[in-house]
Amino acid sequence: MKTPEEFLKDNGFTLAAEIDRQALLGAFLSEMEKGLKGEPSSLMMIPTFVSVTGKIPQGAKAAVLDAGGTNFRGGIVSIPPKIEEKQNQPMPGTKGEVGEDEFYDAFAAEIKRLEGKATVKKIGWCFSYPAEATKDLDARLVRWTKNIKAPAIVGQFVGRELLKRTGGTEIAVVNDTVATLLAAKATEGDKTYSSYIGFILGTGTNTAYVEKNSNILKMPGLDPDGSMIINAESGAFAKAPQSAFDKAADAKTGNPGIGLLEKMIAGAYLGGVGLEIYKAAAKEGLFSGKAAGAIAALPSLETMDFDNFCAGFRKEGRDNVLDTIFADADDAKMARRLGVPVFERAAVLTAIQLAAFVLKSGGGADAAAPVAINADGSTYYKTRAVPFADTVKKELDDMLVKRRNVHYAITPQVDDAPMVGAGIAAML
Repeated sequence: MKTPEEFLKDNGFTLAAEIDRQALLGAFLSEMEKGLKGEPSSLMMIPTFVSVTGKIPQGAKAAVLDAGGTNFRGGIVSIPPKIEEKQNQPMPGTKGEVGEDEFYDAFAAEIKRLEGKATVKKIGWCFSYPAEATKDLDARLVRWTKNIKAPAIVGQFVGRELLKRTGGTEIAVVNDTVATLLAAKATEGDKTYSSYIGFILGTGTNTAYVEKNSNILKMPGLDPDGSMIINAESGAFAKAPQSAFDKAADAKTGNPGIGLLEKMIAGAYLGGVGLEIYKAAAKEGLFSGKAAGAIAALPSLETMDFDNFCAGFRKEGRDNVLDTIFADADDAKMARRLGVPVFERAAVLTAIQLAAFVLKSGGGADAAAPVAINADGSTYYKTRAVPFADTVKKELDDMLVKRRNVHYAITPQVDDAPMVGAGIAAML
């Protein structure tokens, strides 16, 4: 019988220890360069026209909105990070289709509630749906995700439409990854950062970083001495080697062939990869007959259950189907040896992409002025099967500090980073 490691490798799964860090790092940087030039690339490298230069005004307070899921939030953001008047309410379009007026009126009412409580005129809006950024910091909605039903809004410049209903004149619309990057500025204090990266790894993943305008060749005419945040849409990176299990799991998603890196590292997909491994292993005879039959009949696998099982953790009040299927000690040992490598690989791939963004930023030459990485998301901080964040840091230390003398710093976690970042966008 094959060992679990042999079985994985025979199916094209690259174990974490055998991933060619330098080759993938080079591939990531190459895709970034192509995207900035407007050449075919798996990375969109979207210019946001948002800058991180300048100091946040002392004592400034900004009214902010945060829309990106089943709820939207409003509040007043001040720095050091503090959110007052915070209020949650259902996102328009989550409980049935809404028209244009009903959609924008909900946000306008929230701005009205916060009226007179901010010290800056500009409103900050974290709008976490696929949208094209504009030079005046607006965003044109490309399509809805997360089952939002508001078809009239698609194609509209959402900031402009909202201001029509509030009587305001200034708004800064940013996505959640850009807002996460901006939130790193809230952690500066007396520290000096040479550049900034915003990274999200939860249900999905994305990365934003600061690029010199002179390198954004697909947009001629920019101030060559300036810089702006680039939304890389990094989950779409397509150069990481896929296994037979990745391809099988990808084929069962609603968007096969899209977001390939995301499907190898993010929470929405790791359970699906694990299930494909277990089903193939059952056919190969790596489990007992009883376990093989049960896993073959399992229609889906939540990443939380996959992670908790691999970690040997039982969440109170939550039954884990894998604990039942792999009740036999030998089956459980085999299943964990097959499953843990999925999380180990995800941590290494995460580190490789972060290293690429640190290098592309051009910062970090001085240890006293590292590149700030603000990481956010449940997969990054709450994975149990492996010490995820610690593994990423160890890999970054090797790829950046030891090999290249390039310095970085993982900033302290910023609570409600999208709201804080939207507030900073308004203040800057």
